[in-house]
Amino acid sequence: MDDEQQSSQQGPPGGGPGAGHAYGPLAGFTVGVTAARRAEELGVLLERRGAAVQHAPALRIVPLSDDGELLAATKELLRQAPDVVVATTAIGFRGWIEAADGWGLGEELLARLRDDDVELLARGPKVKGAVRAAGLTERWSPSSESMAEVLDRLLDQGVDGRRIAVQLHGEPLPGFVEALRESGAEVVGVPVYRWLPPEDLGPLDRLLDATVARGIDALTFTSAPAAASLFSRAEQRGMLDDVLAALEHDVLAACVGPVTAVPLQARGVPTVQPERFRLGPLVQLLCRELPGRARTLPVAGHRVEIRGHAVVVDGELRAVPPAGMSLLRALAQRPGWVVPRAVLLRALPGAGRDEHAVETAMTRLRAALGAPGLIQTVVKRGYRLALDAAGDCEPG
Repeated sequence: MDDEQQSSQQGPPGGGPGAGHAYGPLAGFTVGVTAARRAEELGVLLERRGAAVQHAPALRIVPLSDDGELLAATKELLRQAPDVVVATTAIGFRGWIEAADGWGLGEELLARLRDDDVELLARGPKVKGAVRAAGLTERWSPSSESMAEVLDRLLDQGVDGRRIAVQLHGEPLPGFVEALRESGAEVVGVPVYRWLPPEDLGPLDRLLDATVARGIDALTFTSAPAAASLFSRAEQRGMLDDVLAALEHDVLAACVGPVTAVPLQARGVPTVQPERFRLGPLVQLLCRELPGRARTLPVAGHRVEIRGHAVVVDGELRAVPPAGMSLLRALAQRPGWVVPRAVLLRALPGAGRDEHAVETAMTRLRAALGAPGLIQTVVKRGYRLALDAAGDCEPG
């Protein structure tokens, strides 16, 4: 995709200080990837733009050839022809044909779908490509790639008494099947693949822990079941409220499209989605959103931009240890004001009651920042960011 080919060697947007430096727009940010499918592709796109990626598949796909429900639905459609078949995803449609071949039903299924009395609808250009690759021709495809437009067409035509096969692809189709049935249609669901929890829950648990600890700046979702599975696992671990709090206030939930966002929005989680429901636009959306959330401050004559796990000082990206980032965020909440050691100690995860831990972490933070005087020690009181007198917070 041409919109995925932008160079990652670009500085912050806007052409001001730091523009043109050799770090990507996502440098300093950590992005969680919950996808089971195309996760490597998404991870590469993110890493090219400088992000650190934490991959934790939130589900696994049941192989189509082993899926008894799909076999039963296929036989049902061969037994009694549908009036309409709605193909919703390219990979699902291809997988259905391949699975039917494996069962010895491939030619019979293609003949059924090729019948002039069967209206084959394809949601979007990728699905059209899969349909035509199978030697079939779709009767119609919505320009918006939206299931809502498909539903409107069917309801406008009238569905009472019609038999409609809908390719289910693991994601909920809010109101789609219900609206057809309420209007008198007989709906046959074709479950082209089913999703189950991952066999190894370790990566998902680590991603949940990182989300609660704000070690993740954004979570990406490419399917609604992935979001539902993540919440289910959080609930099993007794941390659902903490995960929701992180997503509501600190961790950006980025979804490939509005259907994917449904389980998050149902729990009150704000989401962002690209206008085009593809991985490339999703990555480009993150390239705008995350730098826009960075905190930028004029400190001791320097421009300091606080990112997820790094700091940009006068256009130079500098990695900062996690403990140092915790201290810096605590100081940035009240720039120019003295923050007591006791408050900073509470900001350090696992530090206990030893205020010496603050001094150690502060020493490492100052070394990582590489600019003298950014953080001032106020004897017997604490520390402060040396905010420029005329400076106010500015957007990142």
